[in-house]
Amino acid sequence: MSYICHKIVSKRKNMKKVLIGLAAVFAGAHLFSCTQAQKSENPEREYVIVVHGGAGAMKGLENDAEKSAQYYAALDSALTIGDAILARGGEGPEAVIAVINYFEGNPLFNAGVGATCTIDGEFELDAAIMEGHDLSAGSVAGVKYIKNPINAAYAVKEKTEHVMLAGEGADQFAREHGLEMVEDNQYFATPKTMEWIEKVKKESKKNGTVGCVVLDKKGNLTAGTSTGGRFKKQWGRVGDAPVIGAGTYADNEGCAVSCTGHGEYYIRHVVAYNLSTRVKKLGQPIAEAADEIIFGELNSEEGNGGLIAVDYKGNIAMPFNSGGMHRGYLYKEKGKDTVTKAVGIGKEMKVLSE
Repeated sequence: MSYICHKIVSKRKNMKKVLIGLAAVFAGAHLFSCTQAQKSENPEREYVIVVHGGAGAMKGLENDAEKSAQYYAALDSALTIGDAILARGGEGPEAVIAVINYFEGNPLFNAGVGATCTIDGEFELDAAIMEGHDLSAGSVAGVKYIKNPINAAYAVKEKTEHVMLAGEGADQFAREHGLEMVEDNQYFATPKTMEWIEKVKKESKKNGTVGCVVLDKKGNLTAGTSTGGRFKKQWGRVGDAPVIGAGTYADNEGCAVSCTGHGEYYIRHVVAYNLSTRVKKLGQPIAEAADEIIFGELNSEEGNGGLIAVDYKGNIAMPFNSGGMHRGYLYKEKGKDTVTKAVGIGKEMKVLSE
């Protein structure tokens, strides 16, 4: 009798092991199939570009026909520049740099000639760029004489073993590598820029940065950000824009992100990396993940601002918890000759083509 009981118990144990083994096999097969599906899925969008020109209060701007038209036109121009490059098969970094160069030369935006000044009346600029296919990145912080900081950030990525250069050293590096410089730091202080700064003083939650994220025809993601920083900053303050993982990040298995807002909070929450990791590791939809960060982890009081992002499938996100965010997107679907393009300042997007 004891022998029979022993055999029954033994069979039950063996059966339990078999069931556990089968469960593990099925779980592993399911995980593998999901992973394979995620990797092999062909996106419907051939290429995508998303841009931003900063977030902030922007009260009434959307209803000011003349002023809003200037921003809409500038965002449209930025998207058109990127589209021309991506359409001919240009790669992400080329498009991102060209778009941000445009923003850096437009005094409407807080980057390059539109930069806000420090408490000492000087201009200290930051920029970063990252490629998702190899996680290579470069950035500069607190530079005073580099005409286009995004170009210097790319040079750091391509020509050094470092990720970030700052201050005088970054300016010296750029000069030695033949990048375009300005002789006088006040080059960035155009009359229009200073007039804009005076208006910014009245909008305490105005945050300025420009950014661009791209999915190119090869399926690679690139992110870039450039800024003049916060108005009246001091002591060499550096925000999130040049900090890889905070204000700028790209990973082909996740997404490309560029942030704009109160940088200290974006650094603390590692916002750009946070979003990409949610997409990559949790499989969370990019728009859902971005909303959770901007409206959950951050808010209009602690983390006022927004972000733009695109994932490896071409899905985009552009949430903001501030009064507005200058933004736009353009994408081309496979098999179509036309592109879909829209720009916005407040909640509503203005469709330019589809």
